[in-house]
Amino acid sequence: MPANIKLVVSTLVIGVTMLPIGAAYAQSRVAIVTPYMAQPGTQFYVEAFEEVAAEKGWEVNVIDTAGDVAAVIARIEDLVVQDVDAIVINVDPSQVTAGLQTARDNEIPVFGMDAGSDPLLVTNVTSNGYAMAAETSAYVANRINGEGNVVMFVFDAFPPVQVRGVVADAVFGNYPDITVLDSVTPDVADGGIADSRAKMEAILAANPEPGSIKAVWAAWDQPALGALQAIEAAGREGEGIVITGIDANPQAREAVAAGGNFEATVAQDFAGIGTATADAVARYLDGEEIRQSVIYVPTKLITVANANQ
Repeated sequence: MPANIKLVVSTLVIGVTMLPIGAAYAQSRVAIVTPYMAQPGTQFYVEAFEEVAAEKGWEVNVIDTAGDVAAVIARIEDLVVQDVDAIVINVDPSQVTAGLQTARDNEIPVFGMDAGSDPLLVTNVTSNGYAMAAETSAYVANRINGEGNVVMFVFDAFPPVQVRGVVADAVFGNYPDITVLDSVTPDVADGGIADSRAKMEAILAANPEPGSIKAVWAAWDQPALGALQAIEAAGREGEGIVITGIDANPQAREAVAAGGNFEATVAQDFAGIGTATADAVARYLDGEEIRQSVIYVPTKLITVANANQ
């Protein structure tokens, strides 16, 4: 080989070997697809993901299907055609299997960000919904001394929320004197507060006697806030109806700090979920095998004692 060609080859090899760690996935194109951008929690972890992505030099495309779960499949298929480096979903994976399979067939990794477990995902990063639901439902059971009627707000269409309802129902079922008066699935198109308020108003009207409703357990904060509004509008806040939620979004924290009926929620580390998802994507793109099918991010019970902390 001529000397000048050897010099060029050597320079190229040195240039490659001297690339900084992580350069393998610098300039990567990553897409986030979700129908739930109206939810504060989703907004928080998408923002955290984007912050990490910016540090790594990724190009991030956030796609909001505005409540249309079926549209997620088409958006994933579009991204496969665009040959992105990775896809992150925030939706029940079992409802978008066709899209996930298309991504798998084309060797594009898909990650869950507070989604659900599925063999077609590399991993799912989320809070431990079982633990959060157990904590808040046990709080309710203890506060009402193990007896009385409880209203539940659930949402089975989304796995991270669905498991919370299952666990809470099991906890209440362990108390023979607790009755689940109603299990409500609100419309979440606007976040869930307005429809939850309307549905709670109807339940209050159907149960007008003081003490006929002891507590409201909500699988996330928006229904809890809607129930609080309904109780206050009906002038029944003095009955001591205990309300709990999950997420500890700013409006919920404020309500808990006020010391009224909304007594407890659970703070998910939304920024932590977004950051941990971005970290999982980075490690995978850098060649690491992700062995955990679910990565849990810690949570914290919020009451009036620590709502302002």
